[in-house]
Amino acid sequence: MFDDIWRQFRKQRLGLIGGGILCMLLLVALLAPVLAPYDPLAQDLYQRLQPPSIDHWFGTDDFGRDILSRIVYGSRISLRIGLIAISLALTGGTLFGLVAGYRGGMVDMLIMRLMDLMLAFPSILLAIAIVAVIGPGIENAILAVSIVLVPQFARLVRSSVLTVREATYVEAARALGATESRLLFYSILPNCTAPLIVQTTLGMGTAILDAAGLSFLGMGAQPPVPEWGAMLSGGRELLLRAPWVMTFPGLAIFTVVLGLNLFGDGLRDALDPKTT
Repeated sequence: MFDDIWRQFRKQRLGLIGGGILCMLLLVALLAPVLAPYDPLAQDLYQRLQPPSIDHWFGTDDFGRDILSRIVYGSRISLRIGLIAISLALTGGTLFGLVAGYRGGMVDMLIMRLMDLMLAFPSILLAIAIVAVIGPGIENAILAVSIVLVPQFARLVRSSVLTVREATYVEAARALGATESRLLFYSILPNCTAPLIVQTTLGMGTAILDAAGLSFLGMGAQPPVPEWGAMLSGGRELLLRAPWVMTFPGLAIFTVVLGLNLFGDGLRDALDPKTT
């Protein structure tokens, strides 16, 4: 099975590029202490707003901190945000989708109307509203982003459950006395894994982007944490005077989100049974 998926995935050139970007992100995050030339929090006012040079490849910010070092360490924060937020959203959305699709009736209607209500708002606006209630901070931003992403997984799982809940093998398991929990997690859920894997990859890019947006607005990571969105926010008043302060964090966000989307698209095509 995995050999077939890998064979199909290798045909997706853009997917391979996305996978390469993700591998680069992982390596940068793991090797941050080795790759970063300076302490990301160290200030040197004598070196403030230095343009890119041999000593500071990406220049320095208004506190004299090395931007390259802050971007390298920021990869750890973005990876953490993406993984935690998407894990919470995947867990919550899967549970909601399983219950709604299997139970049907009033339970299905209530859960799906709640999901529709959440989807009626732009994701970043809903995340802002949640953080405004629970307070700013990177942990609260992660929680807000995960809540915003739950409806996508819930609807995806529900649609898959509706397709397979009356399948012959499910009926056979039910006839043999399988409990509802066993039916849900051993007979039905495994058939939802392919679309969930793809949605998880694509959703991780959305999570990183939304968290960066919250930090840019001052509702996520707080200074001096080297988070890419917060770095963008700190450099917006310096755009004309020192454009590198915003340019490089923006390129980092763009590259990672693009890589996740390319990888997700390639994975979707590789898992599509029509291509096998």
